[in-house]
Amino acid sequence: MDQAALPERLRLRVVALVSAVLPSVTPVPPPLRKVSGFAPARRARLGGTLIWDALADEDFRDRAAVQVAAVPAGTDDPLDGAARAWLSREEGWQARVDAVAETLAAEHVRDDHGRAELGRLTAQVAALQAELTQVKSRHRQELDRAEADHKVLRQRLGEARSALRGAEGERDAALAARDEAVAAAESATRTAEGDVRRLRAQLDEAKSGLAAQRRDSRSDRDAATIRARLLLDAVVDSATGLRRELGLPAVEGVPGDAVEASLAGAVGAPASSAPATPALLEQLLALPHSRLIVDGYNVTKAAWPAASLEAQRSRLVAALGPVVARSGAETTVVFDAAESTARTVMPAPRGVRVVFSPAGVIADEVIRQLVAAEPHGRVVVVITSDRALSSDAARAGARVLEGNVLSGLLSR
Repeated sequence: MDQAALPERLRLRVVALVSAVLPSVTPVPPPLRKVSGFAPARRARLGGTLIWDALADEDFRDRAAVQVAAVPAGTDDPLDGAARAWLSREEGWQARVDAVAETLAAEHVRDDHGRAELGRLTAQVAALQAELTQVKSRHRQELDRAEADHKVLRQRLGEARSALRGAEGERDAALAARDEAVAAAESATRTAEGDVRRLRAQLDEAKSGLAAQRRDSRSDRDAATIRARLLLDAVVDSATGLRRELGLPAVEGVPGDAVEASLAGAVGAPASSAPATPALLEQLLALPHSRLIVDGYNVTKAAWPAASLEAQRSRLVAALGPVVARSGAETTVVFDAAESTARTVMPAPRGVRVVFSPAGVIADEVIRQLVAAEPHGRVVVVITSDRALSSDAARAGARVLEGNVLSGLLSR
């Protein structure tokens, strides 16, 4: 059936169905874009003519039919079915539309005006029902937001009340503490005044005792001189026995040799006839107040090159524990961390200190500072295979041994 020949009521029903789903039909034709923003009732009433004209486009009619078919029919109204059939153009739609058109024509003769008005009102009711559903949904969302805001406000009010109670409690506690402090200060003042009187009496007694001690000191001075002489003799005998027990080798040269060698530019470790062996290292560490400084990575990378740096550090520090326990030497292990911002805190045995060089400072500089800080005459042993560091440490008076000597001692 030609679109122009479609009965009025059927045309209104088609327009009502399409207006209800118009926003879902994409893309919306340009003439209907403004109409699609209206409420459903206003679309059918104000944009009915534009919608009907747009249905002349087969593509738009097909897309509208798909959206209308997605909305289930509320009743078995033949008029509604004919309108859907005209939109979808399914098989047999022509006969179905013609049958409804004939029925409408007969009814039109009897009551054309009433039927048309009823169809229009029915479309408006459907549109109003859709609009009512949207309004209810919008009101429900606003109510939910209001309830959420109310809940948040109640929670904040409870928190404020709790904070107020806490502040009042802290105020009461502060007042009580102030009263206690005032009472304690008054009591302390009274006690201090009593102590001052007592100390003055003790001072008078001390002055009297000092005068008596001065008289007795002259007689005690001779006895103290005798005891000092006996202690000095004991120290000399002990040093002689210690040298004999350790079997220290004889030292060649004189102190001026080191100065002359430094002026000539040849500086080395202190001269000794004993070879650098683990046994010699253990003898040096056994000397009184000996000091051991280890160039950490210089030793570990030569001893355990396949292990990670963390494993090398742990293995070296743990192995030094028994050596330090036997010798009692003050021991420091210096690791290079010049290019790292993190400093690992690692456990160390008793008597072993672990030091990481600061950012931008290599471990050799830290070792030079440690050696320079030691007093002349103390036994200081530096373990490193670095030639420049060995030369500087020897010039400062330290005994320098290669890293393999310490490795040999640790492996025994």
